[in-house]
Amino acid sequence: MPQHSICIAALYRFTPFSDPAELRAPLLDACMSLQIRGTLLLAREGINGTIAGTAEGIDAILGYIRSLPGCDALEWKLSYDDSMPFNRMKVRLKREIVTMGQPDIDPLAGVGHYVPAGEWNALIADPDTILIDTRNDYEVAVGTFKGAVDPDIQSFREFPDWFRAKRAALEAEGRKPKIAMFCTGGIRCEKSTAFALSEGVEDVYHLKGGILKYLEDVPEAESLWEGECFVFDQRVTVRHGLEPGAYDLCHACRRPVSAEAKLSDLYVEGVQCPACAAERTDEQRARYAARQHQEDLARARGAHHIGSE
Repeated sequence: MPQHSICIAALYRFTPFSDPAELRAPLLDACMSLQIRGTLLLAREGINGTIAGTAEGIDAILGYIRSLPGCDALEWKLSYDDSMPFNRMKVRLKREIVTMGQPDIDPLAGVGHYVPAGEWNALIADPDTILIDTRNDYEVAVGTFKGAVDPDIQSFREFPDWFRAKRAALEAEGRKPKIAMFCTGGIRCEKSTAFALSEGVEDVYHLKGGILKYLEDVPEAESLWEGECFVFDQRVTVRHGLEPGAYDLCHACRRPVSAEAKLSDLYVEGVQCPACAAERTDEQRARYAARQHQEDLARARGAHHIGSE
């Protein structure tokens, strides 16, 4: 397959869908007909996901999605790779397209100030700005902005309680700083900044287009980003210019695995990594080992094992 023959689109749109289930089958059919792979989430609050295919196929499916109710202003980010990063196409129905567990939060009612990638450095260099990484702990461990606060959360559901505690601590110090938030593609910050506004915080900002837009637009020599950025496909991580990174994925826990971690005695390909070795039962490890064996056999005969995702 020629280099960069695959186009990858990370997309989202908050918009009220009266009946997401009615949209599911036609959307899946459209993706399948265009040989698109990946995952799309549908909920009453909108659509979210990452998909991949040919540039022509992605252009066509983005046109289809933009024709859905309220999706004419769809947000999407394109990147390219030399291989397909997904094994299948899935369209799933969910309660939320990004799960925060705060049913009263509506990004359509108001979010923080959008800051373009080219203006982000100036904002976060301001000593009066508190910079918050809204992603999960394993994502932050791979890379983040210099000086960012890590909430050390395992799920976005934990963010509201963490934010309330952080805000109380700042107010106890007599501080009311500007709050700047960021995430991978921008969708989490739609909710995190909407939540902050609902809590009475007014000076809230977020990175438009997320880390992916920043890594694409800001030259590495001027960048305040340190490390790589975790992405939810088989590339695992990307660097500046959205080039594929150096991490692999643990297929047991879905966390990124560095070259150093793969040298550990606790690393078994497809079965466990140092981060999850103590979290799995012997039964689970046996199941993962059987899956990895099937994948190895498929690879040896030049086939694709659908269960590898």
